[in-house]
Amino acid sequence: MIIETKKKAEVAIIGGSGLYELPGLTNVEELKIYTPYGQPSDNIIIGELYGRKIAFLPRHGRGHKIPPHRINYRANIWALKSLGVKWVIAFSAVGSLRWDYKPGDFVLPDQFIDMTKGIRDFTFFEGGVVAHVSMADPFCEHLREIIAEAASNVEDIVLHKKGTYVCIEGPRFSTRAESTIWKEVFKADIIGMTLVPEVTLACEAELCYATVAMVTDYDVWAEKPVTAEEVVKVMKENTIKARKLIPEIIKRLPREPDERKCSCCKALETALV
Repeated sequence: MIIETKKKAEVAIIGGSGLYELPGLTNVEELKIYTPYGQPSDNIIIGELYGRKIAFLPRHGRGHKIPPHRINYRANIWALKSLGVKWVIAFSAVGSLRWDYKPGDFVLPDQFIDMTKGIRDFTFFEGGVVAHVSMADPFCEHLREIIAEAASNVEDIVLHKKGTYVCIEGPRFSTRAESTIWKEVFKADIIGMTLVPEVTLACEAELCYATVAMVTDYDVWAEKPVTAEEVVKVMKENTIKARKLIPEIIKRLPREPDERKCSCCKALETALV
């Protein structure tokens, strides 16, 4: 996927629930990008942080206007690719499926289980050229290492370096029976609604992608039903932590990914049929 534009950015931050703006950017401009797949979730904010060009995109749009099953994931990833982005750091709010991953903790998932229902547009390759990208290791290991190191320098962040993220369709929360299946049968660690197809599209676009999952609640397996009010309270606290973490990540990012640790940037070399 080769796309050219005059505007450039090296790093993309995708803001999840609660993270709708990125303070601290300088030389800020706002771009409306048109894609073959329609409009992205919002205009993209481009600015500088520690000498790096950053593109910021709120996944649900500013003000949280777009539900997870209606997000135009293809337009979002295409728009970021068009800016020359190499690194994508995606933040998302999740529920926990284990007691030791507590509300307020952050998780760096290394695996996912897709339980969406096929109504989302999940590939750029819909005919003419067929691609089967490998999802054996779906996240950029190099980027995950950098994020983990950065988090260790932020005092109030508890980060779990591994986890399996089960992605459900939403926008509703799970039933008790479903939640028990995700935990006891699937052995997943966290649950959310936005990882898929964002992660797979990023792979098809050969972007180095990692997710910082921010735990807002214990899912309903823990007996107490999840409420939006409860989630929002913890979400606000998580957003403050995320804003502290982002500069620490940016300071540590090299100009180029290490291909020995990650094959994201060459995912299509072995995928095209």
